[in-house]
Amino acid sequence: MAKQWSEGHSASILCVSASSGPEGLLASGAEGGEVTIWGQDGGIIGRLTLPGEEDITSVMFSPAGPTQLFVSHGDTVSVLDPKNLKGPVEDFQGAGEEEINALALNETSSALAVADDSGTVRVLEVPGGKVCRTLRRHTNICSSVAFRPHRPNNLVSVGLDMQVMLWGLQKTRPLWTINLQDVAEEDGHQQRPGQLFNPPLAHCVSVSSCGNMLGCAAEDGRVHLMRIGSGSKLEQHGAIKAHSQGASQAHFVSFLSHPYWLVTGGNDSHVALWDLSKHPVVSPEGKTPTTAPQRRKGKVKRKDQTLDKSKLKEEAKVEDEASANEEEESGPKLSISHGDKVNWLCPVVLKGEPNVIVADQSANLTVYPLSQP
Repeated sequence: MAKQWSEGHSASILCVSASSGPEGLLASGAEGGEVTIWGQDGGIIGRLTLPGEEDITSVMFSPAGPTQLFVSHGDTVSVLDPKNLKGPVEDFQGAGEEEINALALNETSSALAVADDSGTVRVLEVPGGKVCRTLRRHTNICSSVAFRPHRPNNLVSVGLDMQVMLWGLQKTRPLWTINLQDVAEEDGHQQRPGQLFNPPLAHCVSVSSCGNMLGCAAEDGRVHLMRIGSGSKLEQHGAIKAHSQGASQAHFVSFLSHPYWLVTGGNDSHVALWDLSKHPVVSPEGKTPTTAPQRRKGKVKRKDQTLDKSKLKEEAKVEDEASANEEEESGPKLSISHGDKVNWLCPVVLKGEPNVIVADQSANLTVYPLSQP
């Protein structure tokens, strides 16, 4: 049964974060500089409007403890005490070169990654906010960043240039880069007749708690999946067709039966829960996508192969049918028609029960139980 948390904001909520502390505090950020702290039952613990009233684009509790909340607004990151919301404890002014879109903290909260509109990713030391790394490879807005659990020097960034990059922070160039548009073409994902072309602009990236799976929500409605192997190498990639319009959010859920549960949200106003444990990217004994370029099915390059065209078409038809059956079997375990475009999702345990908190275009939060099959 869905619940509404209201009266915490007067404007559209843009981001939500849950703390790992025993009190289980939650924070939300909205347009106009509004920050609200919530209790487990949806009660409001504190509210603050930051000076300048710039939109709050990202909020994140310190994994090391619930006494620090990092909030991005404009090109600044403010550090707040969620139990004493009188004003910033510390400001990292100019943390981003332009407006900041996303924050990420490593597991020890000693490093803060900041992604901004210029496409730059900066890594700041905490405390203090000193810039220790500046990563410049994205050619468009950098929309999301995430540290890999158990790999404090590995950082993932994605952007509206359709690039997914894995960084080793000892260097200022990525360990590898993958272009989602190239991947979609290699894997044979074609637009359906009458469907508007939506390039796979990357909106949100998440890393599983085991550290070896990436999920990236993209404008083509897919969540692109990547498996990282030893030596931080990209081993496999693939995708799930998660939404009929752009996928805006994808978050691995750390508190269910295994690390490969994923919750997604999109511009089609749907929220879905996926069990990826048997997906071929996660479980290689199945049909495994390859990272090497593939020829499109049925494409014949040499004249002496003309006789094989019918055979190739038949093979392609069988593969497409198998793929369709596989997609049907691996559909979402839970599908929620939310009724509004999703701005942010936050998986959270509330009073011992798994839930997902949804922020949309409104000033309210909606809480859905994740009833696991």
